[in-house]
Amino acid sequence: ALAPRRGLVFLGLDQRLAAAPAVVSTAPPARLYAAAAKTAKKGSEKTKQEETKKKRGTRRWPLMSKPVDDVYLTWYYERPSYDVEEAVGMLKKFQELDFTYPKQYVYINVFLDMALQKKKKVDPFASSVLLPYRFTDEMNKVLVFTENEEEAEIARENGAAVVGGVELIKWILEDEIQADFYVAVPAIMPKLIPLRNKLRRKYPSTKRHSLGHDIPKMLQLFREGLEYMVQDERVIKTRIARV
Repeated sequence: ALAPRRGLVFLGLDQRLAAAPAVVSTAPPARLYAAAAKTAKKGSEKTKQEETKKKRGTRRWPLMSKPVDDVYLTWYYERPSYDVEEAVGMLKKFQELDFTYPKQYVYINVFLDMALQKKKKVDPFASSVLLPYRFTDEMNKVLVFTENEEEAEIARENGAAVVGGVELIKWILEDEIQADFYVAVPAIMPKLIPLRNKLRRKYPSTKRHSLGHDIPKMLQLFREGLEYMVQDERVIKTRIARV
């Protein structure tokens, strides 16, 4: 009894399908595609804006008033600055309160004004300076290049760690001899060219005061002096004292 009725249902369906016009299209309507692209574009722009907001974060503006005590949120107030005498006194006080090592080093950050008239960058450089009061016990190891026996004797008397001529080149290239600083007299410089790439900034030069005739003065500068280097074009970070 069910078979004929099921057959009638399928026949009616086949007739309706046969009567309908056949339209086959692989592409969606142009308007729907444009609307979808526009929606996607808006969504991507919104996502970019949200990411930018997250990166920026909340901006905090420093207040002009001073904190009432020594416990406060640093970003709400301007960073305090102190005179040298007051800053050193504070360091000593903190050392007593924290029971830290009394001979610990004091460091300083110096920000140089490297503005130029023309748009050029200043290359980082290094130099040495003699401070009025020495605060380190160790002496730097200095090598002196000279082939003059009198100059060699003067260098030894003034504390040179190594003294010699061209015979030292091979040992330096093979890392058998190493020193903190290298100084030389002008007469031997043409023979030291093979060491230029090896020593780099430690290569003797008049600009760094490591090339000259006054051997005692050069030895004092590099044995007892403090070497400093300019980083990031204008910043010097170095130690200057002990607490």
